Amino acid sequence: MREIVLDTETTGFDPESGDRIVEIGAVELMGHMPTGRTYHQYINPERSMPQEAFEVHGLGDEFLADKPKFAEIGQAFLDFVGDAKLVIHNASFDMKFLNAELSWMGLRTLPMDQALDTLLIARKRFPGSPASLDALCRRFGIDNSSRTLHGALLDSEILAEVYLELIGGRQPDFALSSVTVEKHSGTTAVWAPKPRPAPLPSRLTEEERAAHAAFVEKLGDDALWSKS
Repeated sequence: MREIVLDTETTGFDPESGDRIVEIGAVELMGHMPTGRTYHQYINPERSMPQEAFEVHGLGDEFLADKPKFAEIGQAFLDFVGDAKLVIHNASFDMKFLNAELSWMGLRTLPMDQALDTLLIARKRFPGSPASLDALCRRFGIDNSSRTLHGALLDSEILAEVYLELIGGRQPDFALSSVTVEKHSGTTAVWAPKPRPAPLPSRLTEEERAAHAAFVEKLGDDALWSKS
């Protein structure tokens, strides 16, 4: 099953009021495992960046001036996501902007049922608790110390870790610890999964530990489990 963990950064809150997307970041998962394939694109919003948005994202008019307009990258973005499930935190916000930009281009829009909202999942799993991305990182012990500014690719990478925890924890790494991948930009990089910042606590009870030790002791000194 292919999934795309996605985040956008924008000039504001409402595309109908003239706000635009300035950055898209996405991480590909296959069977709930990161493949190392990513999509990352800065976008010229064709308008000035409000000061409050600049303070949040760190993206100014000068930086964005030579970046492609959405009309130049819209089709490539659609080609990348395809019909994969889109994993988004507060999906209605990002989908609203993406579909506005796509409709202005005359391209197909993304149906809402293609999106999976991790904000709703978190609120259902932890009712009454904070469900922001930062709060979920603290809950799951995920290192987000580099998230001093909101960046679409970094946020999508962090969200991918949060999502895997929300659905029951990370799956074993089946020989994918070091994979050379081709990014969407065409450059090649070596990707490796990030180590878990803190080991998961053992789920064994003291009674289970004692029972296991007693069983191994009965096997004698030649038992495999008795050898270091």
